Amino acid sequence: MKDNRNIANHLTAYRQKRGFSAAELAQRAGISRQTIYAIESGSYVPNTAVALRLARTLEVGVEDLFSLPSDAPAAPLATEQVTLLPHPDTPRAGDPMQLCRVDRRTMASSPSPVPWYLPTADAILLGDVDASARTGKAAVQLFHGENNLANRILVAGCDPGISVLARHVLRAGVELVVAQRNSSQSLALLKQGFVHVAGTHLRDEASGESNLPAIHRLFTRHSVAAISLAVWEEGLVLAPGNPKSIHSVADFARRDVRIVNREPGAGSRLLLDAHLDRLGLAGQKVRGYDRLAGGHLPAAWQVRRGDADCCIATRAAARVFGLDFIPLATERYDLAIRRQHLDYPPVAALLDTLNRASYRRELEGLGGYDTSAAGRRLL
Repeated sequence: MKDNRNIANHLTAYRQKRGFSAAELAQRAGISRQTIYAIESGSYVPNTAVALRLARTLEVGVEDLFSLPSDAPAAPLATEQVTLLPHPDTPRAGDPMQLCRVDRRTMASSPSPVPWYLPTADAILLGDVDASARTGKAAVQLFHGENNLANRILVAGCDPGISVLARHVLRAGVELVVAQRNSSQSLALLKQGFVHVAGTHLRDEASGESNLPAIHRLFTRHSVAAISLAVWEEGLVLAPGNPKSIHSVADFARRDVRIVNREPGAGSRLLLDAHLDRLGLAGQKVRGYDRLAGGHLPAAWQVRRGDADCCIATRAAARVFGLDFIPLATERYDLAIRRQHLDYPPVAALLDTLNRASYRRELEGLGGYDTSAAGRRLL
């Protein structure tokens, strides 16, 4: 038994709120009734696996059930004087910084949002792929003889903030392998059983609901869980100072405005098409409608380079490149997971990370996300 005096325990309240008896909760969570009694009495601190099972059964976050005492106000985040590393572009308030001690100085370097380095890889493809082949099978040459893939999760999605989640999950010994795909493609890959997790932000125009209608159309009842990651804003991403005076999608009809669009199936493209339909404006009348970028950051990068005047992307993408932003919609970005994978230990660690204050704080600070509902189970 462990001393629970330093842990605030809310298990009884949430159990009663759901109308479960101790025996019923124990059965649903796959643990003993005596364990429930011991936790609620304060004589036992559950390990991570038990805490995750209880949180999942009660459809709350682990930190909702167990937390450090909050009788003292949280300490304010520390500040420090640093020396900025010289950079061609003048940094702005809110820009991300990486810190490093160089002799007696703390240097602050603004990381590049574009990965100017060779990609991380475990192998190289041997031979060309036959585009007409049905199996998708191929041979690769391994760099390290053999790979330990037991603690990896394959995630398909388009959220730039997944890199923040990947860094925090790595602390639990879990590595995210991220495949850049739009929301529709990600759900299709999950449907085919090719990925563990699909990220999606598909807004249903009829109901205004995010993601759940699309998931219900694709998957049978109770086959997939939906977990909230964050709420973000999508809108017009514009050059600094908005030199073309673009204020709404209606301005896309102007001949002096060039946009860069997203591929069919992307949530950003669906948002654009919905606005164009309401305006009675055909996509063919918009300069750049057929010019495609494969993600929020690649689209915003084209605006940053001056190759386009505007795109529809997230506030986070605009912030990364120091671009202006006009919001159009607030959307929820969710993670869809096959229910049989919820008990897979790396996936359980990912879900646990969503409830961590350090992860939420970093994502909110870097990307303007609202993470108050992160980790909440919706299906």
